[in-house]
Amino acid sequence: MSIYSERIRKMRYYIFAPNEAMLFTKDENIYYFTGMRHSEGSLLITEKKAYLFVDFRYAEAAEKTVSSAQVINSVERDKDICKACVENGVTLLSLEAKETNILQYNRFTELFTKRHSIKLECDGGFDMAIANNRMIKTPDEIEKMQTAQNITEKALTEVLNDLKPGVTERSIAVRLEYLMKLYGADDVSFDLITITGENTSLPHGVPGDRVVKDGDFFTFDIGAVYEGYHSDMTRTFGIGHINEKQRQVYDIVLKAQKAALDTIKDSVFANQVDAAARDIIKDAGYGDYFGHAVGHGVGLEIHEAPTVSPRSTKLLSPGMVITDEPGIYIPGEFGVRIEDMVLVEHGGYKNFASFTKDLIVI
Repeated sequence: MSIYSERIRKMRYYIFAPNEAMLFTKDENIYYFTGMRHSEGSLLITEKKAYLFVDFRYAEAAEKTVSSAQVINSVERDKDICKACVENGVTLLSLEAKETNILQYNRFTELFTKRHSIKLECDGGFDMAIANNRMIKTPDEIEKMQTAQNITEKALTEVLNDLKPGVTERSIAVRLEYLMKLYGADDVSFDLITITGENTSLPHGVPGDRVVKDGDFFTFDIGAVYEGYHSDMTRTFGIGHINEKQRQVYDIVLKAQKAALDTIKDSVFANQVDAAARDIIKDAGYGDYFGHAVGHGVGLEIHEAPTVSPRSTKLLSPGMVITDEPGIYIPGEFGVRIEDMVLVEHGGYKNFASFTKDLIVI
C-alpha cells in the first residue's frame, strides 16, 4: 500500500456510515492524498473507492502519478462527481468549509440535494479532521522539510555577503529568492521579509527601497518550498555600530526563544510553549511590544495546525512541526524576531535549523 493509499485509509475513519463520502478541492489536500500537485482537481473518497477528477490539461500527468485514486478525465466536473456519488449510494457528502463559497454551495445544493437527495455537510468539522491527519508528519515529510530548511540556510549564508550599507531591502529579497530556486527550491514559502532599520518594527514588513544603514538591525523572515513542503526561519542581524538598547532587546528575545524551545516536548500544551517565551518578554518590560503568537504549524502550508498561542490548548504530539518565533517590536525604532522550526519528539524536540542565533554584527 502506498503512503497515499494509507492516508486515504486513515481519513476514512471520518466516514461513520457506508453512505457517507468526502470531497476535497484544496490543492494541498489533494497532493497529500494522491501525490498529484497543482491538479486543479477534486478528490472524492467514499467508503470503498477514491476518484480524482481532473480536466484534459492534467489527465495524462495524473494517470502517471496517481495510484491511490481512480483518475477521471472530467468535462462536467460537478455532474461527474454527483454521478459517482449516486453510483456509490452516497447520501451525505462532506465539503471543505474553507474552500466552499456560497455560490458553490448553492450550486451543489441544487444538483446534489434537490435532484438526488444527497445531504451536504459544510460546518468545518471535515476541515478539522483533515488538519488533524496532516498535523503528524511522516519521516518522508520531515526529510523534505529538512531539505527546504537546508536550502534556506545555504541561500541566507551566501546573501549575507551582499548585506552592507547602501543595498536595498528589495535587492536582498530578489537575490534570496534567486538563490533558493538555484539551490533546488520549488518556490519561496511566502513573500520574503527582508527589512531594515525602523521597518524591522513591522512584524510582516514588506521589502522596499529602504537602504541599509550603519546602526540598523536587519531582519530576515524567510523560507523555501521543496516538493511541496515549507521551511520557516527568522534571524536578525546588526549592521555596523549597534547600540546597547538593541543588544539588550536582542538578548531578551533570544532568552525567550530558548525558553520556549526548552518547553517543547510531547504532552505539553501549546499555550505552555507560548507562555514560556511571553513571560520572559513581559517580565523584561516589553510585553506590550509582543503582540502575536509564539508559533504555528508548518507543512504543506506555511501556516497550519497547530497554533502556538495563549489560547491554544492543543496537546503537542510527536511528529508535529511547529515554529518558535517570539519578537519585540518598538514602533519607529527597531524590532527583533528569532525563529526556528522544530519537530516535536518524545521528551523533547529536533531543531531543523542549524544557523546560529548569536547576534552577528556585519
